Amino acid sequence: MGEAEAEAEAEAAGRLLLLAATAAAVLLPVLLTWWCRAGARAGAGARGRARAPGAHHWLYSDLFGRPTYCSACGLAALLGPYCRSCGACVHSACVAAADRQLRCKQPLTDAPGPAPHHWLRGNLPLCNRCAACGLQCGCSPRLCDQRCVWCQQVAHDDCLALLPPGACPLGPLPRAVLPPNYLHSVRRGPREPPADTAQYIHMCAENWSPVLVLGNSRSGSNMAQSLMGEFCTILNPVQVVDLDSVTPFKALQLCTVLPPGSARVLVCGGDGTVGWVLDAIDEMKYKGQEPYVPAVAILPLGTGNDLSRTLGWGAGYAGDTLALHFLQLVLDGQAQTLDRWRVRLNKGFYTFHRPKVYSMNNYFSIGPDALMALNFHARRQQSPGLFSSRLLNKAMYFFYGTRDCLVQTCRDLDQRIELEMDGERVSLPKLEGVIVLNIAYWGGGCRLWEGTGSQTYPPASHQDGLLEVVGVYGSFHCAQIHVGLADPLRLGQAHTVRLTLKSSVMPMQVDGEPWDQGPCTLLISHKTRALMIQAPPEAATRRGGPEGSLETLSTEGP
Repeated sequence: MGEAEAEAEAEAAGRLLLLAATAAAVLLPVLLTWWCRAGARAGAGARGRARAPGAHHWLYSDLFGRPTYCSACGLAALLGPYCRSCGACVHSACVAAADRQLRCKQPLTDAPGPAPHHWLRGNLPLCNRCAACGLQCGCSPRLCDQRCVWCQQVAHDDCLALLPPGACPLGPLPRAVLPPNYLHSVRRGPREPPADTAQYIHMCAENWSPVLVLGNSRSGSNMAQSLMGEFCTILNPVQVVDLDSVTPFKALQLCTVLPPGSARVLVCGGDGTVGWVLDAIDEMKYKGQEPYVPAVAILPLGTGNDLSRTLGWGAGYAGDTLALHFLQLVLDGQAQTLDRWRVRLNKGFYTFHRPKVYSMNNYFSIGPDALMALNFHARRQQSPGLFSSRLLNKAMYFFYGTRDCLVQTCRDLDQRIELEMDGERVSLPKLEGVIVLNIAYWGGGCRLWEGTGSQTYPPASHQDGLLEVVGVYGSFHCAQIHVGLADPLRLGQAHTVRLTLKSSVMPMQVDGEPWDQGPCTLLISHKTRALMIQAPPEAATRRGGPEGSLETLSTEGP
C-alpha cells in the first residue's frame, strides 16, 4: 500500500514538473518580449527628450559594454540611456535628474577666451592614465574619478587640483574640431550680414580644417549610430549630424560660417547617401554658396560601395576602425574632382510632360544587373529586417542572378533599343545588357572596363569627362566578369550617350536605384564636378590591400 502511494506521489510530482516546464517554455518568451518592448519604449522616450543645442542627446543601450555606474545616482547600471555627446550613462528613471544636474558638452559658449576643461565623473575608458600622477584611474567599483568630455583626459578626484591651469586642448585632433567660442562669435541673425571669419581664426588650431560628419543612422545595420557617437566624443556635437532627421542641405549650412575652402565632410553611409549629399552640395552652388562647398570623404556602410572603392576608402566598414584614425585620414587625403552626370528620361517618343532627371555618380545600366537590383530592392522593401548584413545582401544578389540565368528576362535587348554615342549610332550584337560607367568599380568591386586585363583598352578615369559603355551577354556573363574569367564587350567612350527603348518594359538602374521602364528616350550628359577626397596611401596599408576594409583597434562605447 505504501509503495503504491509513493508511486502515485511520484507520478503527480512528474506531472507538476512537466506542467511547470511547459508554463516556463510558454511564458519565458512572452516575458522576454515584454521586457525588450519596455526597454525599447524607455529608449524611445529617452531619445525623444532633448534636442535643444547643448542638451543631452540620449540613446538607449540594451547592455553597457563595461562596468557602468549611473552618472546621476551613482548606482550600478546594466542598461539604460547614455548621452551620445558627453558619454553620461544613467538609469531610465534618472534621465530627468541627469538633465537637471549634469551639464552636457556645449556646442557653443560665450566665454571670451579658450574653452576650459569640462569634467564628467565616472565611467572612464578601461585603459587610461591620470594626467597628473600617471596611474590608472577608475579602478574602484563605484562612480569615481573624472574625464574631460572634450579632450578625453582623465584624472583622479584627488589629482584634479594638481593639474596645471590652462585651456582644454580640445582633444588629440584639434585641427578637426570646431571650437565652441568660435561658433558663438560668428553666429548671426537671419537678417544680419555674415561674419568676417578671418578675424576669429586665431581661436582655432594651426592648419584648421573642421570635419563635418553626416551619417545615415539606418545604414550598415544601424552601425552608423554607434559610429556617430564615437565622432561626437572627438568633435563638437554640432559637427555630427544624423541625416535621418536633418536634410543634407540644412546640415551643410554650417560650412557657410567657416572660412571658404576649409571644411571637409565625412559621409557615413552607402553610395546612395553619398549621392544625396552631393545633390545638396549642387544646391549650395545654385544658391550662390560655391565658395563654401566642402570636399567629401566616405566611410562606407553600404553593400556595394563602388564609389568608396574608387576613391580608396575600401570595400566597407567592418566595425574595427578607430574614429580618430579615420578623421586623420580625412585630413591627410588629397582633394580631387569627380564627374557627375545628368540622366534625362523622356517617356515615349513625344511627350509634353517634364522629363524625369536623375543624378549619376557611378553608373547606369539596363539589363540583367538592373533586374537583380530591382528584385533585391522589392524584396528588401517587403522584409527590411532580413537585409541587415552586407554578406546576406550579396548572397541575395547571387540568388537573383542565378535565377535570371535560367529565365533570361532581358534577352534580345539589342532588338529593343537603339544606342547613340556622341551622336553616332552604334550597331549592337546580340546581348542582354548595356552598362554606362563613370567610375572604375561596378557591381560591388568588379573593375568592369578592365575585365581580365588580357586585352588592350583605352584608359578610363572618373574625372576625364568621358563615359565608358560596355555590353554584357547575360547574367552568366556578368558572373564570369566578376570572377575574372571573361571580358566585357567594350562599346567605346563618349561625352554623351543616348539610349532609346523602342518596345516592351525593361529594368533600369542609376547608382543602385532600380525601376521598370517602358518605351522612352534617355540622354546621359555631363552635369557638374564634385570635390571629393582621395584616401591617402596609408589607408590602403591599413586595409591590407586596395579592396579590404579598414582595420585598426576600435574605440570603446557604452
